[in-house]
Amino acid sequence: MIASQQQEIVDAAIISRRSIRAFLPTPVPREDIERILDVAAHAPSGSNTQPWKVYVLTGQAKERLSDAITAAYADPVQAREHTEEYAYYPREWVSPYVDRRRKVGWDLYALLGLTRDNKAGMAAQHARNYRFFDAPVGLIFTIDRVMDQGSWLDYGMFLENIMIAARGRGLDTCPQAAFTQFHRIIEQQLGIPGNEMLVCGMALGFADRSKIENSLITEREPVSGFTRFLE
Repeated sequence: MIASQQQEIVDAAIISRRSIRAFLPTPVPREDIERILDVAAHAPSGSNTQPWKVYVLTGQAKERLSDAITAAYADPVQAREHTEEYAYYPREWVSPYVDRRRKVGWDLYALLGLTRDNKAGMAAQHARNYRFFDAPVGLIFTIDRVMDQGSWLDYGMFLENIMIAARGRGLDTCPQAAFTQFHRIIEQQLGIPGNEMLVCGMALGFADRSKIENSLITEREPVSGFTRFLE
């Protein structure tokens, strides 16, 4: 019975994790943030290298960063001057990946009442990334530039641990690759040394369940669609 209950708790934390795009202003105690990061740091990493580095932003520090990035994003000339240091998405999209990406995008815009010709509305929604969707906590993740592809795989497990540990405390998250375009602004604002490279950002807080965008539930491929059992 105890094993079954543990299984249900862990499964529920994983399955209930979703990318939340509207948060309540309710503060998250620092001790909770520290504990989440402490739990997440038990992620596996090659030879125990633990390649993750985290910048936790709240209050004015978060607002200053959001203001700086939002201003750059709103200016087409400035925005074009900022490019990602690494390719998060493929340079050439193929099915089924492009189909899944389009579906989640249009499903979100449909919930928000944004039509395909409403470019300004879609841009405004994207800009909310840089406000961490109004979450009280913004997390910025970096990695030492000397680390290679295997450490990036390790980093993904660390990020997932953060999101699951947050769910175990009734908190929600949204991992955000959108920040990578503005890595130079982030480095300047946070004083990130040159040997570190931006990985992504993440919003952390309590979901605002009254917001329609938080009702979005993405579809998942069944196990039979991505698995082969060989005997």
